[in-house]
Amino acid sequence: MKTMKKWIGVVGLTLMVCVLFGIKTANATPDPVAMLKSIADQLIAELKANKTSLPENPSLVYSLANKIVVPHANIPEMSKRVLPPSVWGKATEAQRSEFESEFTTLLVRTYASALAQYKDQTIRFLPLRGGYEGKTSIQVQSIIDRTDGPSISVNYRLLLGGSEWQLYDLIVEGVSLIDSFRSQFADQLSQGGTMDSVIKNLKQHNADNSGN
Repeated sequence: MKTMKKWIGVVGLTLMVCVLFGIKTANATPDPVAMLKSIADQLIAELKANKTSLPENPSLVYSLANKIVVPHANIPEMSKRVLPPSVWGKATEAQRSEFESEFTTLLVRTYASALAQYKDQTIRFLPLRGGYEGKTSIQVQSIIDRTDGPSISVNYRLLLGGSEWQLYDLIVEGVSLIDSFRSQFADQLSQGGTMDSVIKNLKQHNADNSGN
């Protein structure tokens, strides 16, 4: 899981990655960019209010990540995409459920790490190319401006389910979150691993990092 830790570090520099999971509206065709901007404003306000305590208070960071990420992320879709179709297709419902649970824990800690490193970054969403009306999947582009380094490009891949946009992938400087995790699990499977062993390793990784 070393590469996963490197990925967490990259995401930590961008902090705003967790903004994207809370996109809900009552409209039939919600404006994803407008919703992202609204949620970004809300999140930034909360981060600023807790700025001094974030790095030293993991429980607070995890709480923020759980509140923003878990209810709105498409965890089943993300889980399915990070594993080979043949492995996911043969997995039992119990295996899928256990994998999704452990993968959720990994995601929460990934974004908690990002939240803990908040340093007054700002985010600019770019106009959506081709619009969103009549589409069920889109990609929203943004730029994160930092006071301590160059700007960072972050793209969000979203799926529309009913009247709700949900995130299923995040691309930071051209590196896909899903591709990064998929590579890690593929390495395990190529060495003779099975769905059960992937779950076991993921569970052990989460247990080893439970205090971080």
